[in-house]
Amino acid sequence: MQLGIIGLGRMGGNIARRLMRDGHATVVYDVNRTATEALAKDGSTAAASLADMVSKMDKPRAIWSMLPAGAITETTINTLAGLLEAGDTIIDGGNAYYRDDIRRSDALAEKGVRYLDVGTSGGVWGLERGYCMMIGGDREAFEHLDPIFKTLAPGKGVIPETPGRDGRDPRVEEGYLYCGTAGAGHFVKMIHNGIEYGMMQSYAEGFDILRSRSRAKLKDAEMYDLPLADVAEVWRRGSVITSWLLDLTASAMADNDKLEEFSGFVEDSGEGRWTIEAAIEEAVPADVLSAALFTRFRSRQQHTFAERVLSAMRFGFGGHLEAPPPGEHHSEKA
Repeated sequence: MQLGIIGLGRMGGNIARRLMRDGHATVVYDVNRTATEALAKDGSTAAASLADMVSKMDKPRAIWSMLPAGAITETTINTLAGLLEAGDTIIDGGNAYYRDDIRRSDALAEKGVRYLDVGTSGGVWGLERGYCMMIGGDREAFEHLDPIFKTLAPGKGVIPETPGRDGRDPRVEEGYLYCGTAGAGHFVKMIHNGIEYGMMQSYAEGFDILRSRSRAKLKDAEMYDLPLADVAEVWRRGSVITSWLLDLTASAMADNDKLEEFSGFVEDSGEGRWTIEAAIEEAVPADVLSAALFTRFRSRQQHTFAERVLSAMRFGFGGHLEAPPPGEHHSEKA
């Protein structure tokens, strides 16, 4: 099959390469001409603009946008809507907000253009490992593009089959799922990323406790200088908390278990916030996911005003005067 791909960054470019490996044709475009030319050398057809891309594609066209959520995706889809024809399909494979998908799908349907939202997990490893995909939108478009999704998906691999799945869609075991109508794919991916925040925070806190065991105010016999890189590695081998996230942690610690090259400043890409919003709307308790999100906010500040309030209260009720660590001060500009 042929697929147009817009946005050739860490994931978009490798999506094109994985498709071409399996015999699919790709037409590619990126505002960074160097990225487009690199894919052309690998076998893609390069496009100089969105209009050029549309003109170079066979009908019915299918174009995959792999851009950050927000204005750039909105502008791109609106531009494509004016270029495409009835029967063509727009796919948003980025981390868009599911309500935007619903709105876009309704608007495109008036022109006869089909829309799919594809929550895509796999990151920079997707070229070799494949991509787990959660897909929402037009069911006919999904079925038509099944060969594309099958190529991009990781396949069954060595994961054992789950008992009791007789009669269910076997494509789920390949690594891709049709979740429902417009927005359903990105909604499932949104919750996936919220869970990811919680899992990552659990690992981070656990390793921090292990590391601090040699620094805590404890009896000598209770202090341990633990080899964190080796702990991470042994946990990978048959423990109940093994995961790809642990694999990545073990790899990083094998290089330097002090992780000195990392600042500790942790961004969030939006899905965690949207997950908490959904939990509030549904009145579903989400204690762990909420705490993980707020910890990311906390990571961007050395010492917050809230911590000063805590220190003030501790001084007030117990006379605990907490001096700043050497080299730090508590002055703050208004």
